[in-house]
Amino acid sequence: MTSRHSFAALAAVSIAALAFTGCATQAPAVESADTTSLTWGWNLPTSWDPVTSTAGWDTHALALVYDGLTQLDTEGEPVPGLAESWEYSADGTAITFHLREDAAFSDGTPVTAEAVKLNLERGRDQENSTLAGQLRIVTAVDAVDEHTVTVHLDQADYQVPYLFAGKTGFIVNPAAFDDVASLATQPEGAGPFALTEYVPNAHATLEKNDEYWNADHIFIDDLSVVPVADPATAVAGVNTGQWDVAIIPASQAESAESAGLEIEEIKALTVRALDVNGTVAPFDDQRVLQAISHATDRQALIDSTYFSHGTANWQPFPDGYVAHSEELDDLYPYDVEAAEELLAEAGYPDGVDIALTLGEDDTALAELLQAQWADASIHVTLNVQAAAAISQNYVQRTFPFVLDSFSGRQSPLQALEVLYGPEGLMNLGRQTPPELTAAIDKARATPTDDPAYADTIQDAVEVGVRLQPNTFLFSWPRILVHPAGITGIQHWLDVQRWEDVKVED
Repeated sequence: MTSRHSFAALAAVSIAALAFTGCATQAPAVESADTTSLTWGWNLPTSWDPVTSTAGWDTHALALVYDGLTQLDTEGEPVPGLAESWEYSADGTAITFHLREDAAFSDGTPVTAEAVKLNLERGRDQENSTLAGQLRIVTAVDAVDEHTVTVHLDQADYQVPYLFAGKTGFIVNPAAFDDVASLATQPEGAGPFALTEYVPNAHATLEKNDEYWNADHIFIDDLSVVPVADPATAVAGVNTGQWDVAIIPASQAESAESAGLEIEEIKALTVRALDVNGTVAPFDDQRVLQAISHATDRQALIDSTYFSHGTANWQPFPDGYVAHSEELDDLYPYDVEAAEELLAEAGYPDGVDIALTLGEDDTALAELLQAQWADASIHVTLNVQAAAAISQNYVQRTFPFVLDSFSGRQSPLQALEVLYGPEGLMNLGRQTPPELTAAIDKARATPTDDPAYADTIQDAVEVGVRLQPNTFLFSWPRILVHPAGITGIQHWLDVQRWEDVKVED
């Protein structure tokens, strides 16, 4: 395995080579005929350090090199990861994890309770941590013995096993903390792979981590992540071997099928949404928001812009997920007359003028919304912005009405905090009704094995959808394509994993 010093030198040479040649579109070829390799068409992370990475999408790449205390199964439920078991105290304010004795970082160093303690404290306390909000609940961490760690909480919170399956629970080798800035490009973890070469914006090359506790289920020796710069080329790229597995937009699914490729249409925690600042007129009147929802033909949006790959939705979670409430299905059905009546009640008998902010890639969807809403006298001006401006809006809140997407989190309660919490990035008005706070707290304090758990979390979703201004449009799947020789790809609701995936001749 490449040492940290040789890795740094190799990365420097690679970056210099990239600057000289102008671009690198494909990872280096694997030379050994006995080596099983796979190239994945996917996004590279904003940082390889889980504490400073800024995009929820990063979790998929980070899970290649890190493992959490827990993992989520294909249904989104927590199962053992670095911890083989856990239990809560009687009052739910402390959770004790029992680590695997065979868990080790890629350099062979054991994963210990002290390592877990240092990681959770760093995530909570480091100044630039993007995990601090999730870890505020942690009041103390005790390394009870080498393989036992107890996490003390400021309240009963039974969502921790979900939370620790993602970036919040990814455990970094503390040996890297002497130069923590290096983690942005040189991750050191205990996941299924170890990074050996990284060229920003071009590719990442990884090799199987034989120290991984579940290494017997990893059948890929070398895995490369190479972004798909132009989605229209993904199908051709898989056909020619540029990628072995690639994510594609719905518009390319028919082409992939015609090319004889295998298509994996995977239910995911992704939903198209409208971010709304409910403190800004006319969005401060729920009747206006209900009118917009009634004026939206969600199925037509799916058919026209997502090629029928999606499901109409009025809430942040997909059908079949524990937090999905059937009470919200078809909450505001497509009804132009109802929309016009609501606008009149709100004081807009002649219609209302609004501006919809969108990213450059969402023009087709926005134009269809504009046309639909015009039928209900909702007159829309489209405000096209660069992707960076859309991202900055979570903090700056410059635009009160934005066409966006929402990706769920490992914990459904964490997702509700992002959407509706007083500091939630997608809560542009930064207002949370007390009844919603109470509903979220009740769900958080309900053990997940309690028969009442599903009802309490669905109740919180219902309160949020009915009282908050966020408007949901439709859920859409993650679509992967690959040749028939790639087998064993499972349909993970959350992070795409590679256990049991094989490359056959």
